[in-house]
Amino acid sequence: MTDPSQVPPLPQSGRRSPGLLYGAQRVFAMSIGQMLWSRRTVFMGLVVGLPVLVALILRLLVEAGIPLMARGRTPVAGPMIFGFMMWGFFVRFSIPVLAIFYGTSLMADEVEDKTLTYLFTRPIPRGAVLLGKYLAYAACTISVVLPAVTLVWLLVVPIGASLGASFPDLLKDLTLLVLGLLVYGGVFALAGTLLKRPLIFGLLFVFGWEMLVMALPGYFKRLTVAYYLQGLVPHAIPGDSALDIMQALFHEVPSLTESLLGLGVIAIVSIAIAVRTVSRREYVLEQ
Repeated sequence: MTDPSQVPPLPQSGRRSPGLLYGAQRVFAMSIGQMLWSRRTVFMGLVVGLPVLVALILRLLVEAGIPLMARGRTPVAGPMIFGFMMWGFFVRFSIPVLAIFYGTSLMADEVEDKTLTYLFTRPIPRGAVLLGKYLAYAACTISVVLPAVTLVWLLVVPIGASLGASFPDLLKDLTLLVLGLLVYGGVFALAGTLLKRPLIFGLLFVFGWEMLVMALPGYFKRLTVAYYLQGLVPHAIPGDSALDIMQALFHEVPSLTESLLGLGVIAIVSIAIAVRTVSRREYVLEQ
């Protein structure tokens, strides 16, 4: 929600109207603090706090002399556990869920609270409102998710392994999560500008469409974000469920170049269309 008293001052009248990037910078400065201290941040803390709690419990079990055993009674090393938690907890759950709840609400919150007028009456391009709030979303989520992942790494990886050997993979994981937040956020920001029920679309997209087509052969998986993210995961994707077995049968991992290109195209196109949509759409605020 926008507080009119916190809207930063803009150039005096008579000067040239500020551009898209300048306007986005002003909206970002206004929105970042509000996002960090909103109720959604509490939800975000709970989402990323769960894997930290699991990692702490596992570490305490090991310190108590209780070994972590896989099927076949073989000990499980920390890097393998971390890889499982990265893919299961963060890449396939936390990152999409946070992007859904933040991205779809970037404009919806302003419409619902009837504060969009305060932003649209400022002498900045209307698309700058969406772009600035998207950048604030990215900064807010990245500042919470990355420390949580690092803490999980510090707790889990020393179980039967060294931190130094797995540090390069940690850097790749953090980069992967940043890309995931940016791309999923762009997709759901676009959904929030086009659809009346973007939250439902987001949940169906992540936990319906992506899970289905990722388990089947064909080219439809290229219409998902998860397909390109899995090409950047530095760990083997673990699991022995029926879905994982089907994925193994039709296993297809894109190259690094294809992954980066695909993610870049999805993010840029989504944000560009979203900015254009906000610039042209007529919003009607209910009384």
